[in-house]
Amino acid sequence: MRAMILAAGKGERMRPLTLVKPKPLLEVCGTTLLEHHIINLKESGFNDIIINISWLAQQIMQKIGDGSQYGVSVRYSYEGEEPLETGGGIVNALHLLNDKPFLVVNADIKTDFKFDDLTLPTQSLAHLVLVKNPKHHLEGDFSIESNTLLGHHKEKEKFTYSGIGIYHPDLFNNCKPEKFRLAPLLRKYMQTDQVSGQLYYGNWDDIGTIQRLSEINMNCKKK
Repeated sequence: MRAMILAAGKGERMRPLTLVKPKPLLEVCGTTLLEHHIINLKESGFNDIIINISWLAQQIMQKIGDGSQYGVSVRYSYEGEEPLETGGGIVNALHLLNDKPFLVVNADIKTDFKFDDLTLPTQSLAHLVLVKNPKHHLEGDFSIESNTLLGHHKEKEKFTYSGIGIYHPDLFNNCKPEKFRLAPLLRKYMQTDQVSGQLYYGNWDDIGTIQRLSEINMNCKKK
């Protein structure tokens, strides 16, 4: 199975840091976010990795190269100067991901989740990893019932999408490589029970703001 790391965003909530450095190259515990994922993917048996890039793309390519220094193969999906969001970014890279299910992970999270624990159930077009709601996102994203995800259910507890999932290429049928978010597409297929999921209770952090980046790095120093 091939893996894709979403790394094209401008990281506007992380400015001024991301005015001169792409968010995936910010360091957490002494290692860039992007390298944390590459190392984790390698340890989980993923050797063929695609990274989508846009904002300050040259810096990412210079830092990571072809992946050989990490023992993996890295290829890039360039989106131009304007990022295509999560959905458009994946569609733009489909030609590099072949016709089989593939793993996708957001670059701006830090986790010890083992990617080889993931599989795509036969009836599903997507399988997402959910986590308990962090304090900055208490409303959550999706509910889960018997491993099936529900997009809209007022009576059930919601959990937060971790930024980790497996997708079948058929999920993106009729989609174009243009700017669009992934969540509305997922909600569409949740209505026909074609999106499954699982809960993860291990270490997971969303590095979405300068404050959260500072907090996690302070925690690293205390250990």
